[in-house]
Amino acid sequence: MRTRRLGTVLMAGLVAGVAGCGSSSSGSSSSSGSSSGSSSSSSSSSSSSSSGAGGSPQLTISAAASLTKAFTKYGTQLTGAKARFSFAGSDQLAAQIQQGVKPDVFASANTKLPDMLYAKGLVAKPVVFTANRLVIAVPAGSTKVRSVADLAKPGVTIVLGSATVPIGSYTRMVLSGLPAAEQKQILHNVRSNEPDVKGVIAKVTERAADAGFVYVTDVTATAGKAKAIALPNALKPQAAYAVAVVTGAKHPAQARAFVAGLLRDPGQLDLREAGFLAPPK
Repeated sequence: MRTRRLGTVLMAGLVAGVAGCGSSSSGSSSSSGSSSGSSSSSSSSSSSSSSGAGGSPQLTISAAASLTKAFTKYGTQLTGAKARFSFAGSDQLAAQIQQGVKPDVFASANTKLPDMLYAKGLVAKPVVFTANRLVIAVPAGSTKVRSVADLAKPGVTIVLGSATVPIGSYTRMVLSGLPAAEQKQILHNVRSNEPDVKGVIAKVTERAADAGFVYVTDVTATAGKAKAIALPNALKPQAAYAVAVVTGAKHPAQARAFVAGLLRDPGQLDLREAGFLAPPK
């Protein structure tokens, strides 16, 4: 009887042991799969993750929409970190930082917004890293608008950036330099105010508007779908871009390296290739 009971106990222990090994193996496999899944999806969830595939720190960069082409290329050449970009209107991105969002780097299409955030202690001291030229964009092949004066003609449709976004602010600086009557007629011809420069150039290339104020880099990026009309020298604003490391960034060392790289090659080469200018002195 004792022999049977002992055999039963031994058999139960053996089964439990095998089950325990199976559970451990399954847990290890599940953990590995979870890790792999996290690694493969790190670029889409980098705002909450601290590293990308291969253990490289993943930087989150909030940048002006006009920087999309140049920054996307620059980001592929980073060493020691991987970049995830959030492109939008500079004012929108600055507002997010004020509300508590903490990307590693903020790059704006003006100096006003980074300086404002710096004054509030939300970013490190901003650095001017490039500049741009404001132009009038018209659909390729269109002859309806050839100059600033044509924008005031009856029937011309115009699209602007909203007053709070840098492209909209620069545009209104240009218009303020015109005679009051001409300025009034141009504003009368405005059909929409877009939240960022991408919206402006999209309306032009889709021929939903006869003209719009954008940066020359935005026209270049259309690959021939739009053409640029230069502004008179007296009306050209200085569109300087500034960048700063965000206070409380998850990866401050890599964020500083990202900013430093924008001031030399390859960052400056990528900016020039996209049509940007050297930083103003």
